[in-house]
Amino acid sequence: MQKLSEAAVKQINEICDRHVNDKTPLMMILSDIQKEYGYVPIDVQELVSERTGISVAEIYGVVTFYSFFSLKPKGKYIIGCCLGTACYVKGAQRIIDEFCEILGIEPGETTEDGMFTIDALRCIGACGIAPAVTINGTVYPKMQVNQVQEVINEYRKKG
Repeated sequence: MQKLSEAAVKQINEICDRHVNDKTPLMMILSDIQKEYGYVPIDVQELVSERTGISVAEIYGVVTFYSFFSLKPKGKYIIGCCLGTACYVKGAQRIIDEFCEILGIEPGETTEDGMFTIDALRCIGACGIAPAVTINGTVYPKMQVNQVQEVINEYRKKG
């Protein structure tokens, strides 16, 4: 636990305490930690294990199984490029490639400035507006390669 600050340990303990009476607390605990910190690193998993009695192996299995949990910090803006069948057929691979080229990262990575993360997603249920891209919950329908730079610029302006 050396990596965690006292404030972080206190907050994670409070999150664990909040769910102590839940029948299946792990998902709620991990979800709250993910919301608070943006990821669930191994030292946090170890603390949750100590507090709950759930093995680190089981916690790690949950964190790595569900795509909304992350082991590494994500960027301020998470760009989700759908690569489901409808989006793929309509050029989604070219779109994700353009995001990667402009930002200098690959899917699953975060820019050095911590601003952007690119995630390759399987079907997001937006087949009628394919190819679709999401950024922090905002959906960009019928995305085109020539729009990628403009979208990135829009978020860079926001800071």
